[in-house]
Amino acid sequence: MDKKVRVRFAPSPTGGLHLGGVRTALFNYLFAKKNNGTFVLRVEDTDQNRFVEGAEQYIVNCLDWCGITPDESPAHPGAYGPYRQSERKPSYRKFAEQLISDGYAYYAFDTPEDLDAKRKEIPNFQYGQATRMQMRNSLTLTISEVEELLAAKTPHVIRIKVPTDEIVHFNDLIRGDVSFETSLVDDKVLLKADGMPTYHLAVVVDDKAMEISHAFRGEEWLPSAPVHILLWKYLGWEAEMPAWAHLPLILKPDGHGKLSKRDGDRLGFPVYAMNWTDPKTGDITKGFKEMGFMPEAFINMLALLGWNDGTDQELFSLKELEEKFSIERISKAGAKFDFEKAKWYNHEWIKAERAESLAPGVKTELEKVGIEVNDDTFLNTVIDLIKDRCTLLPDFVAQSSYFFTSPAEYDVNSVKPKWTAEKADFFNSFADSLTLTDAVSAETAFKALAEEKGFKPGELMLPFRIMLVGGKFGPGVFDIAVLLGVAETKARIAKAIAVFNS
Repeated sequence: MDKKVRVRFAPSPTGGLHLGGVRTALFNYLFAKKNNGTFVLRVEDTDQNRFVEGAEQYIVNCLDWCGITPDESPAHPGAYGPYRQSERKPSYRKFAEQLISDGYAYYAFDTPEDLDAKRKEIPNFQYGQATRMQMRNSLTLTISEVEELLAAKTPHVIRIKVPTDEIVHFNDLIRGDVSFETSLVDDKVLLKADGMPTYHLAVVVDDKAMEISHAFRGEEWLPSAPVHILLWKYLGWEAEMPAWAHLPLILKPDGHGKLSKRDGDRLGFPVYAMNWTDPKTGDITKGFKEMGFMPEAFINMLALLGWNDGTDQELFSLKELEEKFSIERISKAGAKFDFEKAKWYNHEWIKAERAESLAPGVKTELEKVGIEVNDDTFLNTVIDLIKDRCTLLPDFVAQSSYFFTSPAEYDVNSVKPKWTAEKADFFNSFADSLTLTDAVSAETAFKALAEEKGFKPGELMLPFRIMLVGGKFGPGVFDIAVLLGVAETKARIAKAIAVFNS
């Protein structure tokens, strides 16, 4: 590549971080790592009406959890700061005024009431080529009228003056040649009445100041591209404009429309990376992290929503993604979100992960239900025994709690119909002679005693499992018994016999 790669993820601190946003951050990060570049976090906080306290730190926490920490950010500034748009406010007006001087923008003094009246008068009203000369702006007012209004600090905005009947072309790294007719583009506001820039002006000024080489963003921004291309040209920076890539949408599970938070609420899955608490209402929107997803699985799943490496491989570590990522393999088409597939990724990552790495998360889940674990070696052994049965981290509670506490309840209905005094005698005898050096010898002794007492081993295995775990689940019952030890296994047999006999 000719110039140093610098990419940016530029979210607005307005609420929870949607998985589409995380994927945009991920693709930026992967492209930077693949090309020995720099991944920048820039906070686009110019819309003060939508700004939410705590949202910026939440975004940082999400990226940290995912393992895609920016090289430069408000917390870790480099040579291209400031990294919050609100701290760049003076520079935006300067460039907006320059555009006016050069004839590419104009002051608009229309009040909200003026605009409402025009919307009622003209269906689907757009402020642009067809209507700008009917409005109250520096194109329709005299120079002295404009100067008087400005001197009186009359509220106004600055709008781009989109040219008539031109075609704006650019090359999109994913979609190829893209073109727009300017007659279909309205005169977007560049600077608001409060002096803050809109996204359109800010993104161009900031990308220039930060020397951004490639701009990755969601396909929903495609209609804004002609305004941005014109601004790069009008400000005299066309040669330094970043390469564009508009990422495909993440679609609802049925493929009809962009995935939204409402879809997640309706269908019972998260769409945010981490729990988001609304500071005004206190309402919590659940995230993938708190639902029990591993960051490795979450990132793996996101990467394959709209990208593949050209093979059938589905499981990728972040390191592998860094090595294999390429823009050429990003699809133009939207990618349907499949929560069952997302859980499959998590299950595969849990199975592949070392017990020591899973232990902190499992410990946290157990503590939530009042189980404290003091023996890490024992916990690791339990995790290795049951992890193949767990899809989400909370599954470890149901699959392992009986290793730490004796069952409070039993699936009695699965035992009682065929429970007899002879079976009680068998288990008393088995407990009396119990040795648990290993699972194989324990099973051999169990089967030998069953044969001696006239039982088929299969008749006794289910009652034994329910005695130890409370239900019809779990790994090999003799593996469970060995881990519990002789004293605890005997105690559980005795306790369960009393319940089954009652």
